[in-house]
Amino acid sequence: MDSQLLIDALSRFVHVATAITLVGGTVFMRFVLKPAADQLTPETHDQLRSFLLPRWKRFIHAGIGLFLLSGFYNYMRLMPAHKGDSLWHALVGTKILLAFAVFFLASALVGKSSAFEGLRKKRPMWLAVIVVLAFIIVGISSFVKVRGPKVPLVPANIAVPE
Repeated sequence: MDSQLLIDALSRFVHVATAITLVGGTVFMRFVLKPAADQLTPETHDQLRSFLLPRWKRFIHAGIGLFLLSGFYNYMRLMPAHKGDSLWHALVGTKILLAFAVFFLASALVGKSSAFEGLRKKRPMWLAVIVVLAFIIVGISSFVKVRGPKVPLVPANIAVPE
């Protein structure tokens, strides 16, 4: 098997598996765990949060690292095939900017900085925002993957009759 193909497949696998893990975990936390935890006493809820967040924080930080590494690699590998394809570059650029917003929000929600305490007080809303942004990112990713590289309708070396 070609080593380049193996590396490309591994990078794509890491990127998609990380998305499944982090988006799935965020959906679970917002729509399953949070409503269930709201039934607990405030003390028990706080204790559960203190057990959960340090573990989830490791997933968030590792996931951001994996996204950055695999995403940069994937982008560099695909960029030559999309030279001059303004739609692809616009969509992938939008996807990257949205991903940075997700990285920021996810980091702020698991962090301890007092500067982001206001975000953490509205955790359910910001988790929902992360889910919406993640689904937009997945939608953009799906479209650019299926669309593939821009292929000219007529090869450049063939004369077109007028």
